Amino acid sequence: MIPYGKQNIAQQDIDAVVAVLQSDFLTQGPVVPQFEHAVAQYCQASHAVAMNSATSALHVACMALDVTQDSLVWTVPNSFVASANCALYCGASVDFVDIDVTTGNLCPLALAAKLETARAAGRLPDVVITVHFAGQSCDMAAIAQLAGQYDFKVIEDASHAIGGRYQDKPVGNCDYSDICVFSFHPVKIITSAEGGMAVTQNEQLAQRMRSLRSHGITADPTLLTEPSHGPWYYQQQALGFNYRMTDLHAALGLSQLAQLDRFVATRNKLAQHYDALFAKVEGVTPLSQSDNQYSAYHLYVVRIAHSTGQLHEYLVTQLRAQGVFAHVHYIPIYLQPYYQQLGFEPGYCPASEAYYHSAITLPLFPSLTTAQQQHVVDTLCQLLSDWQKNHSALKE
Repeated sequence: MIPYGKQNIAQQDIDAVVAVLQSDFLTQGPVVPQFEHAVAQYCQASHAVAMNSATSALHVACMALDVTQDSLVWTVPNSFVASANCALYCGASVDFVDIDVTTGNLCPLALAAKLETARAAGRLPDVVITVHFAGQSCDMAAIAQLAGQYDFKVIEDASHAIGGRYQDKPVGNCDYSDICVFSFHPVKIITSAEGGMAVTQNEQLAQRMRSLRSHGITADPTLLTEPSHGPWYYQQQALGFNYRMTDLHAALGLSQLAQLDRFVATRNKLAQHYDALFAKVEGVTPLSQSDNQYSAYHLYVVRIAHSTGQLHEYLVTQLRAQGVFAHVHYIPIYLQPYYQQLGFEPGYCPASEAYYHSAITLPLFPSLTTAQQQHVVDTLCQLLSDWQKNHSALKE
């Protein structure tokens, strides 16, 4: 079975983890800050805060931006549920902005229209969480312009996008956002086994996130509310969480970071090869890429023309039966039973639903071979041909 994604672990990664196992620190030691510093430098950000998952980082990012039960947070339906759940963890209300079906990313025109309607209704968002789907950045300049106009904060959910670039700058530089979040899950661009990172240019936000990831505790003498009782002294100043990353995970992430540019270059080369293979295939359209982007290509997604629920299920099921683990990213979040209990109904974001019913994620990872890619494309094409023949015969 060819998976849709998988980690790429080299001997240097194993050696880095073993070195920590043989050291004096397994949890909070020197490697976590080394990893944070390296990510911040790579992204041209001032601060990086490592956590045990991107979900944790999104939650803490919301808290740092004062998201509470009185807040309204907007995101997109085309993402994993964590992109919306993080706001619900804070007691906030959540709403959704539709996507550009050609990229899978938030549509700035849809955002602008929704903001104008929301202003008239007197209920503008406090925070908008953009999602850089499949590794390509959203149009952050357009979103930032709207943020200034309508006075909301911006979190970039860049779980798919470390190593990508926007306007020739690294994703995570936060030129157009308050906080950017990365994921290091095994199927992502680089992995720390489990882990996430929040980066920001704002020192105060970074301090808040560091405290909140560790029970709301600080031992920084400059932040204490009274003189220290001694070198052991700390204060809990907020209700935080145990979201810390360990040195073991950080060691793997730091080693992987050294290979990031090579991984992303390989993913782009493989994506270009897929594009060439699909160029003459009627009815199969890869996601479009903007000129000012360099995608990290976490996922390679194609859309199937005139797709129906039956065709969609048939293609994914049969691809898997023939050794290709195709997948679908994503079911629109508001179609999940939990969100429907909150009042959302089918048809709320038509472009997201049209995308969902037509999108198939195909295998993409650095060790994928061109022969495997050819098998993926040939198999999909044969299945489409078989479907068309069978349904033409039924019509006759």
